[in-house]
Amino acid sequence: MKTAVVICPGRGTYTKTELGVLSRHFPDAGLLAAFDARRAALGQEMLTALDGAASYSVARHTRGDNASGLIYAATLGDFLCLRGVQVVAVTGNSMGWYSALACAGALSAQNGFEVVNTMGTLMQTHMIGGQVIYPFMDEDWQPNPRRRAELLELVAQIGRRTGHVLGLSIDLGGMLVLAGNEAGLAAFEAAVPPVQGRFPMRLANHAGFHTGLQEPVAAAGRAALSPALFGQPKLPLIDGRGAIWWPQATDTAALWDYTLGHQVVEPYDFTRAIRTAAREFAPDMFIVTGPGTTLGGAVAQSLILSDWQGMGSKADFQQRQAASPLLVSMGMADQRGLVV
Repeated sequence: MKTAVVICPGRGTYTKTELGVLSRHFPDAGLLAAFDARRAALGQEMLTALDGAASYSVARHTRGDNASGLIYAATLGDFLCLRGVQVVAVTGNSMGWYSALACAGALSAQNGFEVVNTMGTLMQTHMIGGQVIYPFMDEDWQPNPRRRAELLELVAQIGRRTGHVLGLSIDLGGMLVLAGNEAGLAAFEAAVPPVQGRFPMRLANHAGFHTGLQEPVAAAGRAALSPALFGQPKLPLIDGRGAIWWPQATDTAALWDYTLGHQVVEPYDFTRAIRTAAREFAPDMFIVTGPGTTLGGAVAQSLILSDWQGMGSKADFQQRQAASPLLVSMGMADQRGLVV
């Protein structure tokens, strides 16, 4: 049986092509009904209604209080469908950390939903700041540490200007996700050249995640969510610092504190999480759950940046992938069939 690290995606992955994914793939009707009942009790639109909508709406489906629950349910549903692989560790990107906690067993499925729905709602209610994404790797995915350093120096310079807030939000493979206030984001967008026909890209309905801007959200989350929700993980968990939380060796109060503290207000190093996953667990494959397929590139880029199995470019990754799939994206029907 092949070993696998499971990777849970974050915000922005439930797009128009994912509409109906819960009805197609979620394996536990009773659990989905429980999620819907909780949202109904809070006066929120049910996940089945959002997922079953006749058409996709950016305004409706990307709201933090809607997107977070949809993504969590799609991720957990995919995890529950896995067959024929031995999961050796779980990690996630940004909001995907909450999903990873549930997949690894540190949160029950319903407690995980409580955490993600609460935090998604708080993010939407406060809506402090925004995010923009910009690559430092070219389209061939060759590492370019000099360009990365130049961009981060620009970010630091802008962040020092009066009235400007800008900082690193997520280290995402070959891309930098930046967060700040409108002045900071606009200054960065004006300072960098457009590349690849779509960057710099402002992310719709995203707050300034993983920066000090989110201190009020973190505080509200700690007030609303009890440490008693958290238990020992059943699988190793790799967090946004690249640190590992081990089964039967986790301080659950510290896990609560990290999840509703550092994880909310400090940069999230997804690249390092993937590097830790590769080097510490050496899995046969990396499985990215749904929804969507957008995280696969960042995983591959992170492996290249980690010099995993000698890969140094997109061509190297594609050659390795063709020989024997190293990366399985459950959002792709042909790859999904390899693990369900």
